[in-house]
Amino acid sequence: FKENRKDDIWLVDFYAPWCGHCKKLEPVWNEVGMEMRNMGSPVKVGKMDATSFSSIASEFGVRGYPTIKLLKGDLAYNYRGPRTKDDIVEFANRVAGPLIRPLPSQHMFEHVQKRHRVLFVYVGGESPLKEKYIEVASELIVYTYFFSASEDVVPEYVTLPELPAVMVFKDGTYFVYDEYEDGDLSSWINRERFQGYLNVDGFTLYELGDTGKLVAIAVIDDKNSSVEHTRLNSIIQEVARDYRDHFHRDFQFGHMDGNDYINSLLMDDLTIPTIVVLNTSNQQYFLPDRHIESTEDMVRFINNILDGTAEAQGGDGLLQRIKRIVYDAKSTIMSVFKSSPLLGCFLFGLPLGVISIMCYGICTADTDGEVFEHEGAKKESGDRELTDEGSEEEQEEEKNGKYTELSDGELKQKDIMEKKKD
Repeated sequence: FKENRKDDIWLVDFYAPWCGHCKKLEPVWNEVGMEMRNMGSPVKVGKMDATSFSSIASEFGVRGYPTIKLLKGDLAYNYRGPRTKDDIVEFANRVAGPLIRPLPSQHMFEHVQKRHRVLFVYVGGESPLKEKYIEVASELIVYTYFFSASEDVVPEYVTLPELPAVMVFKDGTYFVYDEYEDGDLSSWINRERFQGYLNVDGFTLYELGDTGKLVAIAVIDDKNSSVEHTRLNSIIQEVARDYRDHFHRDFQFGHMDGNDYINSLLMDDLTIPTIVVLNTSNQQYFLPDRHIESTEDMVRFINNILDGTAEAQGGDGLLQRIKRIVYDAKSTIMSVFKSSPLLGCFLFGLPLGVISIMCYGICTADTDGEVFEHEGAKKESGDRELTDEGSEEEQEEEKNGKYTELSDGELKQKDIMEKKKD
């Protein structure tokens, strides 16, 4: 494979035998292989045990499992989309095909518009802008399609201020790239590759982090058709559509089904339906200080965020990181006990039991030692008292003995003196 892979285009799943996500992907991957073969696609589909062939996996920069890559010549494109058959097949067909796809007729233009919710089109001849467009396409082809067309192929309702030009078609309309207002072409395409209003999930939120936009989300229950759920969803859609010129450079709009994911992200319990604005670059979020009743209330809330008067919560500071560690640990423990109480008792009860026994043993050993030392000291003190008393008696006797000896000497001396005197 390593020697001959450049002769073909390969779609490869790098997996590990013990990986649960890899096992979940396996039936989907088999469907991808069958679909690509039935379509007559030139892309060859395969999978590789990255633990057995770690050198090849390392060569392609595989750091997690499963990792899906399309290998085309010297290039390796990472797949970062949902792990469904249709999404993977579309990714393979998009990246394996031409980098810039020409649109030769208006009929083809209309056909492409119906098939793709977002597409970028370059209009004009050779120019520095086209070179930049090709460069950006080589980087972002993993996300979206890039086309080129002549001016007479573009639909009649399109008005171009000048040529050459780059346009994006989405949300039932089009927008023309303006270098002075929109900045770098790569950044503009990266921001505009999403529709104005999205059904947001964890993966989409991760992808939106690359755009640098704030994400305004209506957190609702899709199965709940009550007036409140429907109203908040409609408000977000109206702001995304009617205030695009004001907010599209700074905001992405959408809705999320359920609050489980958003609760884990914010480490808080949000009551749905509600609206939250996320800053994916620094993990801050904003909650409205009053009930959102209308589009005007939502616009006022967004303007407060832009001018800095809205209170930001969360963030990536030290306290928030500590809170995140505690929250993740608590969530992990709770999930283990919910899924398997016996396993939870074994995993967490056994270490706690061992630690408790060790602590008890240490505390007990220290107490016995202290008692022993106290008794030893007391005994030694008593012996010292007895020894001291014996010494005093002996000293008394010695004193009396000395007194007796001195008295006898003095008497003898007195007798001698008296004899001499006589």
